[in-house]
Amino acid sequence: MLKTEDLKAEIRRMCEEKDAIILAHYYTIGDIQDIADFVGDSLALARKAAETDAKIMVMCGVHFMAETCKLLSPDKMVLCPDLEAGCSLADSCKAEDLKKFKAEHPGYQVISYVNTTAAVKALTDVVVTSGNAKKVVDQLPKDAKLIFGPDYNLGNYINEVTGREMLLWNGGCHVHERFSVEKIIELKKQYPEAVVMAHLECKAPVLAVADVKGSTATMLNYAQQSDKKQFIVATEAGILHEMQRTCPDKEFIPVPPEISESGLECSCNECQYMKMNTLEKVYNCLKNENPQIEIDPEIAKEAVKPIERMLELS
Repeated sequence: MLKTEDLKAEIRRMCEEKDAIILAHYYTIGDIQDIADFVGDSLALARKAAETDAKIMVMCGVHFMAETCKLLSPDKMVLCPDLEAGCSLADSCKAEDLKKFKAEHPGYQVISYVNTTAAVKALTDVVVTSGNAKKVVDQLPKDAKLIFGPDYNLGNYINEVTGREMLLWNGGCHVHERFSVEKIIELKKQYPEAVVMAHLECKAPVLAVADVKGSTATMLNYAQQSDKKQFIVATEAGILHEMQRTCPDKEFIPVPPEISESGLECSCNECQYMKMNTLEKVYNCLKNENPQIEIDPEIAKEAVKPIERMLELS
């Protein structure tokens, strides 16, 4: 296999040759972020890609993100470096389970976090991101009966800040569930001047001790604009690459998980699914134009509607 720098050069050469673009989520490895045309959150990447004239897009993230790209760019070829790169949050809400839950709660509208499969989006009334969830929910009628899923922590936070009583799906992200208040308090003792930033997928006690609460983009923007020099970051550690790249004079301290999946403590909290994206896989999927993302036309037709409604409301 080619060396890292040769791989990067060859990937960029193929992008030129094939009229392709690379999309990299903030949680992928630094080498992939470095070769990407666009780095960002999942929906922002899909929307950005849809605005381009590129014929091929390689979504370096997880499977549902590649599906979202296909929903917004149905006529383009969407490649996913590894189809096995799933998402614990998306997996916590199966379409058949949501369909049954809806039947048990007639008259309820479904608000789904963007971290869901196309099949779940097809059963949804409006999609939200962590960045716009409050704004979208605020615009719905006060007496509307709402189901929010699949992220319980995000839904609980939105209930708290909007005064709603949405029914919450009991799903969660395995990365953000592992953060603990104790670990943050320990770091605050080491870095008393640091700003604590936490993703809205974190549990309520973690959000309660955070100075800045929001999406990855919210945290990144805050760090870029703040005059503070140290930040304790409670989200997937991949975001630190972009934070450090855009703020080279600042220090970013990742909050470790309470207990890692191996049962041992480690210095950062990572998503193994995001890390399944490698330069070798990007190279191979571009070279072979495979694996491609395909969505059942009937599902795609319904799944794009709640995204469009979200864009209208936000």
